[in-house]
Amino acid sequence: MKKILFLTGTRADFGKIKSLIQVLEAQPDFEVFVFVTGMHLQEIYGYTLIEIERCNFKNVFTFENHTHETTMDLTLAKTIEGLSGYCKSINPDMIVVHGDRVETLAGAIVGSLNNILVAHIEGGEISGTVDELIRHSVSKLSHIHFVSNKEAEQRLIQMGEVKESVFIIGSPDIDIMFSSQLPELNVVKEYYEIPFQEFAIVMFHPVTTEFQFMQQHANSFVDCLLKDNHNYVVIFPNNDLGSQFIMDAYKKLKYNDRFRIFPSIRFEYFLTLLKNSQFIIGNSSAGIREAPYYGVPIINIGTRQQNRAVHADIINVDYSEKGINEGLSIIELHKIQYSDNNFGEGNSNTLFLECLLKEKIWKLNHQKQFKDL
Repeated sequence: MKKILFLTGTRADFGKIKSLIQVLEAQPDFEVFVFVTGMHLQEIYGYTLIEIERCNFKNVFTFENHTHETTMDLTLAKTIEGLSGYCKSINPDMIVVHGDRVETLAGAIVGSLNNILVAHIEGGEISGTVDELIRHSVSKLSHIHFVSNKEAEQRLIQMGEVKESVFIIGSPDIDIMFSSQLPELNVVKEYYEIPFQEFAIVMFHPVTTEFQFMQQHANSFVDCLLKDNHNYVVIFPNNDLGSQFIMDAYKKLKYNDRFRIFPSIRFEYFLTLLKNSQFIIGNSSAGIREAPYYGVPIINIGTRQQNRAVHADIINVDYSEKGINEGLSIIELHKIQYSDNNFGEGNSNTLFLECLLKEKIWKLNHQKQFKDL
């Protein structure tokens, strides 16, 4: 029996790996462990450990990696310490990490330095800002790559990764997006007490490389929302450096009837809201990934998603009030085409399982090789 350890630090990466955990839990050949840390254990962000506990996974371990300094390097160090100790207690055969978060980097470091296979979900993509540095660093520390598309595969090969270690499975959140288990809109509205007939979604995250400007950007954004006339479901940012500026700006919305503000929303419930929204505004990857699949219009603000693979007609604006207001003024007339199917067909969990059931993946060389083009 192979021991597979999944690491999750945010509501976003859990949404991406949830279907992969579930499909392995149902198999007798695998024993699954879930290491939960980061935003999941912070009350200010909704204590989303609750969502993981609802899944009834057999082996869940929690570790608080938050430091009062909230700097990424110290969070990385603390996560490495906690994960390393846990790995020594369970001796996993593989660590599965996702994306470009600092917890992801910790998982890749612990695995690679302890001779444990590291599998990276959604490597080879362009993130922008410091996230891109982390994503590519994780790829170089990983032995196995489960990527979303051919473009990501080509980038990893360009980075010297061996083709035999790269497997195209699509983006795992697509599995959930088109599942028959998403709740109905009326159920979601009742659960979260959302009174609006029509609404848009706000998701605005800090950009760490623009920290000195984030307070100004956040206030300009909120001022534009206050002058607008749409109803909004507002979801807190992630916990990167600068998030407090955004949450402070959101305080201006607190007593306005056009806004409902949430630290977090369950992933399936969020997808139902997104699917039925008028548009999404901010700088979240949900506007690049999920929204185009549902044909939902997007106003993307600033640089955070710059150079991401985009498969939809997106309204891109700068951080200025003029730019944001212009985007809002044309959003009602903006018609978006549904995404071309470039991030999979909703069967990532099946493809993932098929890969792990093959003997050859377990025979990949733990000693990384650089493949020259």
